[in-house]
Amino acid sequence: MLVSSSTVPIFLISFLSPILPSCAAPPHILMVVVDDLGYQDAGFRGSDILTPNLDQLAEEGVILENHYGMEVCSPSRGSLLTGRYAIRTGLWKGIIRPGEEYGLDLNETLLPEMLKRNGYKTHGVGKWHLGMYSWGHTPARRGFDTFFGLFTGEEKYFTHTNNGKLDFRDTYINENGELVDELRRDLAGQYNTRLFTDRAVKVIQNHDTRSPLFLYLAYTAPHIPLEAPEEDVRKYASHIEGPRSKYAAMVSVMDEGVGKVVRAMRTSGLMENGVMVFTSDNGAYHGSQGSNFPLRGGKSSFLEGGVRVLSFVNSPLLRKAGYTNTNLHHVADWYPTFQALAADEPHQHPKTQLPLDGVNIWQSVSEGVPCREEVLLGLRDPYLRNDTRGKWGRENAEKYGDRQGDFSNLILTGGNSRLAQDYFIIRWKNYKLLSGTSLELQGWTSENGTSEFKKFSDKGGKKQYKTSLAVGNLLFDLSADPREVNNIASSHPETVMQLMKKKEGYRRTIKPIVESKHQSKASHTANKVWVPWVEL
Repeated sequence: MLVSSSTVPIFLISFLSPILPSCAAPPHILMVVVDDLGYQDAGFRGSDILTPNLDQLAEEGVILENHYGMEVCSPSRGSLLTGRYAIRTGLWKGIIRPGEEYGLDLNETLLPEMLKRNGYKTHGVGKWHLGMYSWGHTPARRGFDTFFGLFTGEEKYFTHTNNGKLDFRDTYINENGELVDELRRDLAGQYNTRLFTDRAVKVIQNHDTRSPLFLYLAYTAPHIPLEAPEEDVRKYASHIEGPRSKYAAMVSVMDEGVGKVVRAMRTSGLMENGVMVFTSDNGAYHGSQGSNFPLRGGKSSFLEGGVRVLSFVNSPLLRKAGYTNTNLHHVADWYPTFQALAADEPHQHPKTQLPLDGVNIWQSVSEGVPCREEVLLGLRDPYLRNDTRGKWGRENAEKYGDRQGDFSNLILTGGNSRLAQDYFIIRWKNYKLLSGTSLELQGWTSENGTSEFKKFSDKGGKKQYKTSLAVGNLLFDLSADPREVNNIASSHPETVMQLMKKKEGYRRTIKPIVESKHQSKASHTANKVWVPWVEL
């Protein structure tokens, strides 16, 4: 049943009466998040990239066929760690850039904080990318007992620098309640994917099994820059030609690491009462060496290749395993799912539980029971964004707004994702609607390849582009058209209007965006290290 325009779907834990696994204690949780992995880029998806560990874990567990993230890094990670759509957290603005005075609000109860209050030992390894302008926004102040990795969104794999400044650290709260930040200059020259694996294994080996463990392992691989040890390129990717060989080696080294971490979990006995979730934050960047085949588009777009991600679950607690689950899931669903598995009672804690958008999907994953029929994939309103990009969006909306109601034509305007500030994207059952005055369109990627069909021409038709912004409405029936080839908006105007009625309900929950301040140039270069710069 469709939700009326005056209703916003809010779920606290679940609308189901979940059947939880019968275990003596809350399960140990291993959450693996990888960065910009292509939808096809694992062996069990038909890839030519070698991923034997992912293949075995996926095939033994449950492959999630319709698992959605967000279009870029920060919004996807924010939804995972809050259980809330990006429109609520303010991350609908996009990624948090280095030096930007922005982050998840401190009134948000993040996943490690929620699990910690239920007795979990919480450890973060890898990429944060959810705000670092104050120490209060960094992982050790957001619920992690320890954090090893980087605060920003990317880094070089051997030097561990972002824009020439070091961002590689151990942070933790000491026995006096003080935050300790140890820069790891001593690790320069070592490949960060293996450093993250080694730290995760060490956390597992040192864990006191009398307490449940939450290990958040967020690899930067295979995000740019494309860097891998030459011996690994020869070992893992000698069968792949060109620059994709380095991307393939990055994925295979990550696969090697996941295998080591899971083996450590099994050796320690933690997997006997454990749940492992693997997901990418978004699809491969369109034009990079990753393949989202057979889906359309990639990172930064809301076409399937950008937001429908490679994901699976492995656990002995699953009641049904060894199958592909086609139910609709969103990355925000893991928060209420883990909350239910931990038997958390949010109203018994002094910090207010903010409304969740995710639902408890344990029964859906474990038994195949349908759990939701609707997922909000994207919503930007330039009139609720008081910054430069909001201004661009308002100009576009005012220029083309009266053309949006034409269901028969799609107007190409040119431009890129920076200008995409006015759109509404939703999936309901098998239908997916993209509507707005700045939709980013992208083409398709070939199987096990990176050659995109160049579909979009300039006004003179002399030059073709891989992407274009467009005005109008796109409606796809994903059950019949998973590659998003045939726009059926003109033949199903009633479905478009029915789905558009949902927009206002979601719009009322948007957190407005104000102009972000940025770190001064002098602070940027201080000691060539990324550190918080605002005292709260």
